[in-house]
Amino acid sequence: MCGLAGIFHQDARAEVDAALLRRMTTAVAHRGPDGDGFHTEPGVGLGHRRLAIIDIAGGDQPMVNEDGSVVIVFNGEIYNFAELRPELQALGHVFRSDHSDTETIVHAWESWGPDCLQHLNGMFALALWDRNRGQLFLARDRLGEKPLYHATLPDGGFVFGSEMACLAAVPALTRRISPTAVDDFFTWGYIPDPDTIHAGIHRLPAAHFLLLERGRAPVLRRYWQPPTHIREQDELGAVAELTARLDVATARRLVADVPLGAFLSGGVDSSAVVATAARLRAAPLDTFTIGFEGAEDETPYATMVSRRYGTVQHNERAAAVDMIAAARAQGRIFGEPFGDPSAVPTESVCRLARRHATVAISGDGGDEVFAGYRRYRWHVLIQAVRRFLPAPVRGRVIGALARAYPKLDRAPRWLRAKHTLTELSLDATLGYLRTVTQVQAAQRRALLAPGLLAQLGGYDPTARIAALMDECGSEDALLQAQYVDLSTWLAGRMLVKVDRASMAHALEVRAPLLDPGLVTWGLALPRRLKLRGAEGKYVLKRALEPYLPRDLLYRPKQGFAPSLAGLFRREAGRVRTRLMSETLLDSGLFVPATIERLLREHEAGRFDHSQTLWLLLVFEGFLAAASGEPGLALEAAVRRP
Repeated sequence: MCGLAGIFHQDARAEVDAALLRRMTTAVAHRGPDGDGFHTEPGVGLGHRRLAIIDIAGGDQPMVNEDGSVVIVFNGEIYNFAELRPELQALGHVFRSDHSDTETIVHAWESWGPDCLQHLNGMFALALWDRNRGQLFLARDRLGEKPLYHATLPDGGFVFGSEMACLAAVPALTRRISPTAVDDFFTWGYIPDPDTIHAGIHRLPAAHFLLLERGRAPVLRRYWQPPTHIREQDELGAVAELTARLDVATARRLVADVPLGAFLSGGVDSSAVVATAARLRAAPLDTFTIGFEGAEDETPYATMVSRRYGTVQHNERAAAVDMIAAARAQGRIFGEPFGDPSAVPTESVCRLARRHATVAISGDGGDEVFAGYRRYRWHVLIQAVRRFLPAPVRGRVIGALARAYPKLDRAPRWLRAKHTLTELSLDATLGYLRTVTQVQAAQRRALLAPGLLAQLGGYDPTARIAALMDECGSEDALLQAQYVDLSTWLAGRMLVKVDRASMAHALEVRAPLLDPGLVTWGLALPRRLKLRGAEGKYVLKRALEPYLPRDLLYRPKQGFAPSLAGLFRREAGRVRTRLMSETLLDSGLFVPATIERLLREHEAGRFDHSQTLWLLLVFEGFLAAASGEPGLALEAAVRRP
């Protein structure tokens, strides 16, 4: 795993600022503590920080082809490089390294151009300069495991890097907070690709490449998309094929020339990966677990799996984690607001793992691919009910009931029907958005300042989901929701969390359940093999029955984060100090009276506003971190009215 940065000038004779390129690269030194490397020539500069994983002696970057006309910097791993190597040698390519996956990309580009991406199985962000073709080629992996930010400068120059910190080192780039990104953040809890918190700075979307050539318009193209159809398959055949596919995907991710371990939360997905890896390895596997106080603790289940497979188990408890202080740190780690509270324990488990390993395998992707989230069951059920209710009945009658029903946050679950009635009154797009929304639209309108709302104009976060559901084209409600999540939730939240938390500690994380072939196969399974009654991940659990205890496989799903509601009441003074500070209120982005009301209602126990308060704490931390960065002014695109 590594970090990269680069500069591209429209003038082919322009001299690249080598000192600036070094600063950009140094900004992501935590991603690659094992060394750096640079390539500059008129008009182009590439920088790299290396975390040596494979071919430690011969894998330094930037890497070039035989005649030096093609140069690459690369972040990630290509898992099928050993299979591609003889194919490329047969085409006449000469390899200098013994087993470098990076060199495989160089020769694949020479043979196939942008189509080389169709041949690569891996997680990656890459930048490749081809002097003979006069092209700069940027690309990200299919699911978005590795990040790549980019921006165009006022003089037409182009800069890019693995994290926002790379671009923060560019003095000519003035960041302005994007009003739509603020709305997105409080809608989703993160800012979906391709946008970022700053207008003019973008992320290259997952499964896309960007081709730059002087004198021509940039070419942005999608090279892969999730399946949009269902493939019929019998249960026994699916169980057998899933077991075989998981074995292959895991074996590919166990290749490393450095110590390797695995995250073990005690949930189904991480336990599946540990059980598979332990069967494939001769040596005992190091496993890493973070425990919590109370009902969120899954340590007993992790211990159960560890004992069964003889892993070397490493446990830590997250009880001492200061979540309020950690909220402020998110701005530094992510470079923009990022509101998933589970990022805090994720960083803790990465810190623990890095003491013993350089690579860790994880269970990420199981919920999205095999339908593990509760919201999938709910969306399918509600969509089935909608089909029996005429739209006027849903809109007028059910909608009126939803508006009249009180919001009973602290009542027993069976009395909290407002959410159910509201979702039932909406169409599929609005209904699904509501299940993933962090702060509902009416609350956002009360929280965001009038000046910001005015600049939003007709912006509607719902349009993103509507476009994706339309793009999916399937009538299957479950596949629609999974399709949306792969493009938003997985790429924008789950994988961003894992990448930044792990790279903050120079740890590479690999996810066998996100193998592209396994993802394509799993998504296309019929609904009955993914969702059986109230049981999510049905076929995955069936495939794991010989390897894991039923008590683990079929227990209720738990989250990977401590509860915030009680904490924010116990620490009300600290929360209030942070949220009523000049940093947040003087930004002109929020209504102070609304923040005060949220604090009072939560402190009194009348409502649970912990999710909104957490997002505000994170945003305050982002503003504090951004305003303290030297050499780059922070300009708000919105002002007080």
